[in-house]
Amino acid sequence: MPLTPAANVSTAPLVSLGLLGGYLTARETGIRPLGGLVLGLAGVYAGRTWLAKRGPAVTGVLSAVYVLGFGASHPLAKRIGAWPSVLTVTAASAAASWALSDRD
Repeated sequence: MPLTPAANVSTAPLVSLGLLGGYLTARETGIRPLGGLVLGLAGVYAGRTWLAKRGPAVTGVLSAVYVLGFGASHPLAKRIGAWPSVLTVTAASAAASWALSDRD
């Protein structure tokens, strides 16, 4: 199955899939590494597009937002709950992806 050309991929849905899907996969299966796999695969696929569309600097920024969002969701969950935390970091990451890569 051929991959869609990187320039034609919208990354905001991908980062949403990675963060929401990774959390849900880990939660429902009880296998945290499986959730990490979903998170990682979506991040790599989004990173491919960021690099093709916007270059290494923007790729670095968006990758940091994605990974730091994942990391920040854990302490944030202690304050506002798991789902609100995941939704918050997902919205921030998707908005950054849209603003810096997808918006044309």
